[in-house]
Amino acid sequence: MADVSVSADGGFLTVAEGGRSARFHAIWLRDNAWDAQTRAPGNGQRLITLADIPKDTRIATAAVSGPSLRVTFAPEGKSVDYDRDWLFRHSYDRTQQSQPGWTAPGIETWDSGLMGNVPTGDFGDVSTSPLALRRWLADVARYGFGKLLNGPVEDGALMKVVDLFGFVRETNYGRHFEVRTTVNPSNLAYTGLGLQAHTDNPYRDPVPTVQVLYCLESSAAGGENMVVDGFRAAERLRQENPDWFDALTGHCARFEYAGEVGVVLRSRRPMIELAPDGELVAVRFNNRSAAAITDVPFERMETYYAAYRRLGEIIDDPAMEVTFRLSPGECFVVDNTRVLHARKGYSGTGTRWLQGCYADKDGLLSKLAALGAAEAAE
Repeated sequence: MADVSVSADGGFLTVAEGGRSARFHAIWLRDNAWDAQTRAPGNGQRLITLADIPKDTRIATAAVSGPSLRVTFAPEGKSVDYDRDWLFRHSYDRTQQSQPGWTAPGIETWDSGLMGNVPTGDFGDVSTSPLALRRWLADVARYGFGKLLNGPVEDGALMKVVDLFGFVRETNYGRHFEVRTTVNPSNLAYTGLGLQAHTDNPYRDPVPTVQVLYCLESSAAGGENMVVDGFRAAERLRQENPDWFDALTGHCARFEYAGEVGVVLRSRRPMIELAPDGELVAVRFNNRSAAAITDVPFERMETYYAAYRRLGEIIDDPAMEVTFRLSPGECFVVDNTRVLHARKGYSGTGTRWLQGCYADKDGLLSKLAALGAAEAAE
């Protein structure tokens, strides 16, 4: 049985039910009303602004009514029904995270221990089964990357992967880009050298948040793909040396790309980015695109470089990496704000042809949420 009480001044109410209790301010409740005068029934968007709500809004009365909580506001004299489960799901009356670098619910950081359990889906299954697609997208959201197997071996097949959850983000590199390398090449532009784990395009603001790499040819020995969880690397740095963690979160690095005529891309962002409440939201690490660091005070520059060096060492630690080889028709999707990717070097003879493109994580998360809502409604 639910119980509700209103503060003496009407500024907030307290609702208790089944061992749970939460307080809600009058202005918050009024702003989050779902009546037809406040929200559009079709899409849920607000029909009023905060300026349309009286500054002196307070709770006149509140009472339990079945599964709902009916609240009457003064001075409007307006009554609104709230679903109590919705209120508890959106409660802000809770202990807030306090340690800088905390990760959101549903995020699971990892290291090389994930090697035998790489999140993987089947292209045919996720293309035809909403349940299989939801499960695969949920793994990508949780771990920051995921593989797809048994896709078509055809030019442009990666676009069919993006179509599963969103839209291609076109850049100066085009809708997609070619990754062709030949072992013992006649031209060093097609080198088989390995690459350090990195995030792509840190010089963009915002960066592309999802990258797809799709394999069409793979006859060379070596060339395995490697991924590293940048969030786990940030956690290790914080545990080892909080001052170094603070240096990389508290000061901006600079990144730049000016490798083609008419293109000068620059950004100024921290290598480890936190939200104002300390949530770990992004990692940017790409030594090839790093510009001169000028936003760190003289007194902190040596500390900053020590932290930068140590973060690189953690990223390079084999205990942090998960490796896998892509065969033709296979691909992987990576959260480019979190997971660093690389490739091992080549040896012997052969070729390797991948196609890559960018997309946006909001599309992936939107598709995941919509699939979850549809499944719950069945």
